[in-house]
Amino acid sequence: MKSLRPYLIWFGVAVLLAFGAIRGMQWVRDHPEHIPTARFEFAHPQGWATHRKLTGFVDDDAACFAAFDRAGAGYLRRPVVGDGMCRASQRMILTGNSFVPTMRPANAGPGCAVTAAMALWNRDVVQPLAEKHFGQKVVALENLGSYNCRKIAGRQAQSEHSTANAIDISAFILADGTRISLVNDWDDADVRRDFLREVRDGSCGLFGTVLSPDYNRAHADHFHLDMAVRTVGWSACR
Repeated sequence: MKSLRPYLIWFGVAVLLAFGAIRGMQWVRDHPEHIPTARFEFAHPQGWATHRKLTGFVDDDAACFAAFDRAGAGYLRRPVVGDGMCRASQRMILTGNSFVPTMRPANAGPGCAVTAAMALWNRDVVQPLAEKHFGQKVVALENLGSYNCRKIAGRQAQSEHSTANAIDISAFILADGTRISLVNDWDDADVRRDFLREVRDGSCGLFGTVLSPDYNRAHADHFHLDMAVRTVGWSACR
């Protein structure tokens, strides 16, 4: 009579593999933020696949606006402008401030993909840091614009501003009216400087490009944030 031991060992291995597969499928279901093929939802936390999903919106207008629709976000779509390398088809203005603080001026109209990234940036970076350093919320963002058909200064490459896939943020307004600006507070030896630098650092990896006053003099008064699509998903943060 043959020993049952080898069969029992294989049975045990099969049970463990099946258990592992079940747990794995459950983990995938519970953590869609880490799965590139899972649909993006604003309610999800940031995960390994978040940046890839956001950059996927750059060339998929319908999917991007559908994400805002599912989240119940109010917005106005702006008319398509430009053509060729300067065609901007995703411009939008949020009509509430639950996703992004009030924009000043309000008509910047950044593209849907960069607006989606800004919503997560506001939730996961800006507001937590404002509470940490000032004990209050950021209620408004001052910006220097979004759409601008031009090349990157000193280079032949087209700027992400050419398709409204970028926004320049120059100041943060707190609930008590305090204004924290990059041009005035980036190098000041107080909590405002700490806030601005931590906002910059927390933005890295979420956006395709984050440029600050540390990059060059042209960015001395603002953060440049864009959703540039690059090979293998790398991002630039200076």
